[in-house]
Amino acid sequence: MSDKETKPGKTKVIRFALLLSVVCSLIITASAVGLKELQEANMALDKRVNILKAVGLIKNKKPSKKDINALYEAHIKEAMVDSQGKVIETYAPDSLNLYFYQDQGRIKGYILPINTRGLWGKIQGYLAFENDGQTVSGFSVFSHSETPGLGGEIESAWFQKNFKGKKILNSQDKFVSVGIAKGKAENLPKDLQSHYVDGISGATLTGKYLSEGIKETLMKYDSVSISFRQKGLKPQ
Repeated sequence: MSDKETKPGKTKVIRFALLLSVVCSLIITASAVGLKELQEANMALDKRVNILKAVGLIKNKKPSKKDINALYEAHIKEAMVDSQGKVIETYAPDSLNLYFYQDQGRIKGYILPINTRGLWGKIQGYLAFENDGQTVSGFSVFSHSETPGLGGEIESAWFQKNFKGKKILNSQDKFVSVGIAKGKAENLPKDLQSHYVDGISGATLTGKYLSEGIKETLMKYDSVSISFRQKGLKPQ
């Protein structure tokens, strides 16, 4: 068979291969875009769940997507504040995200986003406060890379519930933050026990980094806490 006779066949094969490559590329691209949108939607929903967990509106069983959104829209007000702790309407270079927890028009507290270093990656979660501007009402973690069974225990209910009732001010009304102890908080001096939660066995560094991150966050939001203590901060 001559080259002239075989050339049309080769051309068809090449065209088919190119067409198949284009079709496969389009399918992969469409799937990636669709998955990305689904992942982003799931992440947004998970953040709502953890904000609601931090203020105690979700306990153990996870509600349906509809109920989660209804709870969030009824009780959580998203806002931005400036470095002076004042609510602002438009983004500014020094603005901070803040979430108000409200019930029947009354501000019951507020929630701060936590985004800090962990042992193996970022730890992201939420720290909620009563409206007195100093008492922790809850804590939740929605993303981390810590070791399962060790630092990964930061997402466990037993660890997170220990934050409730802790104080960020000492008996002299001075800022001291709230942190993770090395061992049991009850073994610390009595004047420190209200500012620490029980540590995680075998996860000292995770506790250290999380404590540092919480303190840094609270210092950034100090004007917000002061405004709440002075009863002067409300959503617009």
